[in-house]
Amino acid sequence: MRKGWQIFWHILFWTSIISFFVFVARNGGKSSMQSLLIVFVVFGLVNIGLFYLNYLVLIPRYLDKKKYKLYAALVIGAIIVMGLSKFGLAVIFRPITYIHMGKAIGFWQYTFSTSFTSIVFIFLSTVLKFTIDWFLNERIQRDLENQRLTAELSFLKSQINPHFLFNSLNSIYSLAYQKSDTTPEAILKLSEIMRYMLYECNDNKVEMSKELQYLQNYIDLQKIRFGNKAFIDFEVNGEVSNQQIVPLLLISFIENAFKHGIANDALSPIKLRINLEDGHMYFFIQNKKHTHNRDASGGIGLANVRRRLDLLYPGKYNLDIRDEADTYTCQLSLAL
Repeated sequence: MRKGWQIFWHILFWTSIISFFVFVARNGGKSSMQSLLIVFVVFGLVNIGLFYLNYLVLIPRYLDKKKYKLYAALVIGAIIVMGLSKFGLAVIFRPITYIHMGKAIGFWQYTFSTSFTSIVFIFLSTVLKFTIDWFLNERIQRDLENQRLTAELSFLKSQINPHFLFNSLNSIYSLAYQKSDTTPEAILKLSEIMRYMLYECNDNKVEMSKELQYLQNYIDLQKIRFGNKAFIDFEVNGEVSNQQIVPLLLISFIENAFKHGIANDALSPIKLRINLEDGHMYFFIQNKKHTHNRDASGGIGLANVRRRLDLLYPGKYNLDIRDEADTYTCQLSLAL
């Protein structure tokens, strides 16, 4: 909040409090308006001054810096000075403030009663200061945590591009080495994929239709790599429009299926299902495993996607990975 607005709200608060007490006293007693203004306004301003002396000066300069003894001495001194000031004002406005039930109030009695009021204002200003500081610290901690999570997500997302590019370039290299006629088509498909990753994935979420097209482009690239002998049974069911998802979240599962599974067996194709209904996505992928492949879990890919799910969909997903003797299966249920 801007400083000007802070001052405005403080003035409005104290004006409302003083006006309230004047109104209540005016309707509930026989005191004149002049006496009420002296009691609640003049003496009220003295108490308010003590409030802000503690709030703006004593706490920040001494209590916050753990100078406890000096802070206590200054608070006691301030209460004494304010008590003497109130007594002086009481003498000045003697007929109104210094006489009670027809008798003059003694110095010590008057000072003690006003000191109790001063202690109340000291206490209130201390509570306010610590409450505001607590909320500010909580906000700072939240901001720092959000910045940390944003940085971590950016790092995780940055891992995807080189990881994907490394695998894709290996595939295109093998085509080029074999002098395949499909190499230009593979490069063009890769450029479409990279365009999506560079320009479409800057937002926190993307349209589901674009993410599905990206997955299809990757599958097409893999089919080119295998000389159209890659077999994948890919189905999408449900309403795709008006659905959004965090970009590049599913690609690691498909990458692992091609990299660590058997893709060129027509009798055991990679099975890929995506069902969308009632704001939920159900993702299923299963591939036959190479018996000699010991790295079926797939390097950084799945660790990356697990962490992104934890950060972006906490409590909104269920990931089940089954590493069996012949097959590797991933199932993801996600509230979009």
